[in-house]
Amino acid sequence: MNLSTLLKNKEIILLDGAIGTELDKRGLMGRAGNNLDNSDIVLEIQREYARCGCDALTTNTLTMNRIYIETHNIDVSVRDVNRAGAELAKQAAAGNQFVLGDISSTGQLLEPYGNYKEQQFYDAFKEQAEILAETGADGFIIETMFDLREALFALRACKDNFSLPLIVSIAFKSETKGGRTIMGNSAADCARSLTDAGADVIGANCGDLDPSQMAVVVSLLKKETNVPILAQPNAGKPKLVEDKTVFEMKPAAFATGINECLQAGAHLVGGCCGTTPDHIRAVADLLGRKKR
Repeated sequence: MNLSTLLKNKEIILLDGAIGTELDKRGLMGRAGNNLDNSDIVLEIQREYARCGCDALTTNTLTMNRIYIETHNIDVSVRDVNRAGAELAKQAAAGNQFVLGDISSTGQLLEPYGNYKEQQFYDAFKEQAEILAETGADGFIIETMFDLREALFALRACKDNFSLPLIVSIAFKSETKGGRTIMGNSAADCARSLTDAGADVIGANCGDLDPSQMAVVVSLLKKETNVPILAQPNAGKPKLVEDKTVFEMKPAAFATGINECLQAGAHLVGGCCGTTPDHIRAVADLLGRKKR
């Protein structure tokens, strides 16, 4: 079975959890440069998720596009860090899970709010996607997008140049007033625009919502599209404790929240910031998945 076929089935699909906050716990600051400098630890984390019974692993390449790397002065090669991220995920999956090439924001704004032109965003996303595709990703997950315009350019860069399945996930600041991103995009606008642009899956991840609030956004997305819906909430709302961002929701409570997302219409579920293999195992138990 390929990933496209799996996405068309009615069975719930379980994704993995956070990598960045797991790296942070190990004192590695969550950067994708760890694909090159601490590959053994990245591989260890992904193997833990693989043993949870999930259907897909996500590459540790979140913001590793050229614009983000250069504007944040990250001393890595775009090609090397993305290739390493895809290879590590494939090694952890060992043929038992699909691998999703992870693409996210440039960290910059398009004109007229920022200095970047549309073609620059498109080219940066195309370059990253090409590396992930040629290294063997089974599909793309464009996630933690705060701006619908940027998400659409990432989607088009993948859709125009590759035939792999596309998941697009938006980070919402609020579930009220129709669900809103920090840029003011509503859940309905996101659902309609991303569906019309050809996304195979749309959804919500990260942001400022707990799992129960994300269930509300899932229901809003569900009203506007017929494609499957993804929900990947954080382990509760982020809190600042002694200058550190922490996520305090325990695995059992997280699984309860995921169940609310499923009841609201989610077809794919997983975890974002603060989630651990224990959180994903709790969801696997909810789904009755066999763990390795």
